[in-house]
Amino acid sequence: MAIDASRTDPMIPTHTKAWYYSEHGRPCDVLKIDLNWPIPQLKDDQVLIKVIAASLNPVDYKRMHGEFKDTDPYLPTVPGYDVAGTVVKVGGEVKKFKVGDEVYGDINEVGLSNIKILGTLSEYTIAEEKLLAHKPSNLSFIEAASIPLALQTANEGFKHAQFSAGQSILVLGGAGGVGNYVIQLARHVYKASKIAATASTVKLKLLRELGVDLPIDYTKENFEELPEKYDLVYDASYLYILVLIIANFGIDTDNEIASIES
Repeated sequence: MAIDASRTDPMIPTHTKAWYYSEHGRPCDVLKIDLNWPIPQLKDDQVLIKVIAASLNPVDYKRMHGEFKDTDPYLPTVPGYDVAGTVVKVGGEVKKFKVGDEVYGDINEVGLSNIKILGTLSEYTIAEEKLLAHKPSNLSFIEAASIPLALQTANEGFKHAQFSAGQSILVLGGAGGVGNYVIQLARHVYKASKIAATASTVKLKLLRELGVDLPIDYTKENFEELPEKYDLVYDASYLYILVLIIANFGIDTDNEIASIES
């Protein structure tokens, strides 16, 4: 059952300010602001959020440029997956949150499937309860909004590679938006036996702080010449995350290669 987000409370908005595009192209050409974008009806399992911070990811500008228009026909649309904000209203079946709670999350459950027309680049947005979490008190709204999609991308790589505790990993681009989460997941969740990672000279200190056993300065060393063997090489240095599963270190066409969209 869907309920009007404002029908029972005149203080709940029916419309929101939002950035949107109605045609594909460069952001400077197609992105416009609407001061009166309609807020959809709130379903029983959904939460209405006052957006305090949102982040944009590669998928957002790729959608805007029309790279997925065959499977992403939604126009006009408000971009944005990641959000951090406060709960304004909850659906009738929502149990985890109440009005006033600080939350964060990715409002789209599955990549490019069933993308919400009202994204997070707006004053208000809507998400299912299961897609949100309470914002940690030690994170600002800006910090929290930067996490969801990048962290999910990092984790999907581990799942696809079937990485398990005790295995070793080499992360290419370890100081990047996805790479830093790959390292933290490898250390604290997947319990890697050894973590090596590449970065530029000025970012080697960050790698050590994240828990990297072997920081590699790619401006001075060629990772392909490392003598060590790694169970997984995780390339987080491009917009497409390449996960190379290897039994013996080296780029080998016989190795399984999985491509995961960032």
